[in-house]
Amino acid sequence: MIEFNLADTIAVLSRTPATLNALLRGLPDAWLRGNEGNDSWNAFDIMGHLIVGEQTDWVPRVRIIMESGETRPFDPFDRFAQKKNRDKPLEELLEDFDRLRKENLAALKRLNLQPEDFDRRGMHPALGVVTLSQLLATWVVHDLTHLHQLFRVMAHQYRDAVGPWSVFLGVLQCDGHSAP
Repeated sequence: MIEFNLADTIAVLSRTPATLNALLRGLPDAWLRGNEGNDSWNAFDIMGHLIVGEQTDWVPRVRIIMESGETRPFDPFDRFAQKKNRDKPLEELLEDFDRLRKENLAALKRLNLQPEDFDRRGMHPALGVVTLSQLLATWVVHDLTHLHQLFRVMAHQYRDAVGPWSVFLGVLQCDGHSAP
């Protein structure tokens, strides 16, 4: 385990847009629109969700902690607001996410956070008191969770095509570790 470190956090967060771009840009629609059945998410849903997070979650909550601490609870996050982005071309979603992430990381750097700031506390509407370092660490793990989800959803598209090898392919045995 590693302790929270802002530079390390930014190093991971800054790579997510390029990772998504390399994985998704130019793929046939079957890979992008396929899901794991029922109301599960596809690449468009995941990208839309990440975009909504950039717009309404991470940096706005950092600002709330810095300006109001626990006195102003975070605005609730609509985990399903991405539906408004479903009809946009994937390339547009990738570009929007890249732009928003760059803007948010620039805003985060402009705050010139100091080590003592990471213990500042805010109020999550469901979880209660959280620290700034927990929020920033969650931003990283949220990215990694949705990258994991995306790989899992894509692998699911070939679950039958791999035949008996499926027993050796852990990604096909994984049924998720968190809510979408």
